[in-house]
Amino acid sequence: MAVKYALITGGSRGIGRAIALRLGQEGYRCILTARNVEALEATAQALQNAGAPDAVLIPADLTDGKSIDHLAQQALDASGNQIDVLVNNAGVLYLKPFLELSLSELDEMLAVNFRAVFQLTQRILPAMIQRQHGTIVNIASLAGKNGFKTGTGYGATKWALRGWANSLMLEVREHNIRVVTIFPGSVNTDMAGHSPTAPRRETMIQPEDVAEAVWTAVNVPERTMLSEIDIRPTNPKKA
Repeated sequence: MAVKYALITGGSRGIGRAIALRLGQEGYRCILTARNVEALEATAQALQNAGAPDAVLIPADLTDGKSIDHLAQQALDASGNQIDVLVNNAGVLYLKPFLELSLSELDEMLAVNFRAVFQLTQRILPAMIQRQHGTIVNIASLAGKNGFKTGTGYGATKWALRGWANSLMLEVREHNIRVVTIFPGSVNTDMAGHSPTAPRRETMIQPEDVAEAVWTAVNVPERTMLSEIDIRPTNPKKA
């Protein structure tokens, strides 16, 4: 069986690590990127312990355009220009009242949550078009569909991501390429601790739940595309 490759940003922890483990269990060779090398190595070890193919680790700073270009080229080289699944997962979150949100915080969220997704996908997409095959998965947020207090900056980046993804989907479907955007509510990760409005951790969505949604989207017949998936707790009031 031919090896399949998945490039996952933010693959060192939380949702990214869960996605890597889920795809790795299905035989995908994961190409993982994040800034924290030690955390990337920990994810690689978890994959190895799970019997998944050895991971390729490419540290990168998604706020830096040259670093993204380097990441893309290394990923294409490592996979022989065969990225079957691109998971744009990395994200930055600052939740503050509008008058307290700094331009530097807004710029960082825009850089990681939107600009890096745009740039990395633009570098990986030509190889998918050449093969007439590929799935692009974007991890957005329900904040990309619903406004909320303290979300003026973060929500804006996720609304931008959704608009971009919807338009891209219409452009590339003729090349048999699927664009899937997943909109989780509050997920039980380190990032959730920054949210003053997040529900209790025991009622939150778990990273593995998001990973299962990714696998579902990737695994449906190639003639089918789940273009958007919302994820919410079944019963957020349950103790």
